[in-house]
Amino acid sequence: MGTWNSRGLRGSFLEELINLTIEQYRTKKLALIQKVPTPITPIKIDKESKQITLAYFEQKSTVDYIGVVQSVPVCFDAKECAKSSFPLANIHEHQYEFMKDFEAQDGVAFLIIYFKNKDTYMYLPFEKLKYFWERMSGGGPKHFSFEELDEKYTISTYSGTFLHFLEQLQTDLSDRS
Repeated sequence: MGTWNSRGLRGSFLEELINLTIEQYRTKKLALIQKVPTPITPIKIDKESKQITLAYFEQKSTVDYIGVVQSVPVCFDAKECAKSSFPLANIHEHQYEFMKDFEAQDGVAFLIIYFKNKDTYMYLPFEKLKYFWERMSGGGPKHFSFEELDEKYTISTYSGTFLHFLEQLQTDLSDRS
């Protein structure tokens, strides 16, 4: 059971972009994706502002988002990274296992990672995450570098959508065939 604090809010900017994007997708009837709430138990509440100042997670969360895109079940997590290498410690084992199980049910799991130092958003297919995870489990690096990612999975911010990741989802689906 973890304590709720500002560390869990590091991805707030990225999540806000994703939330705006999935609302546009819903409005345009392209996808129906929901932010998965993390259940918390409030411990302290500021009486004046009525804001929670201390809380505990009730259970381990799975992924940040889950839904369906044109009949394809999807789940994904949003992560931010300050450097050119992404620490796999940012992905909890239960999140990885959920994504693996989701894929086993013919769903599509992925990460959306914002590399701050490059001001670049990347779509990481589960298969690539699995490769990095197994490499780490076999004694390899506990991270992967930006340079190890395929540039075709760079997410654009054009076409009136805040973070248009459906093109990368289509690329992921095509790569599976």
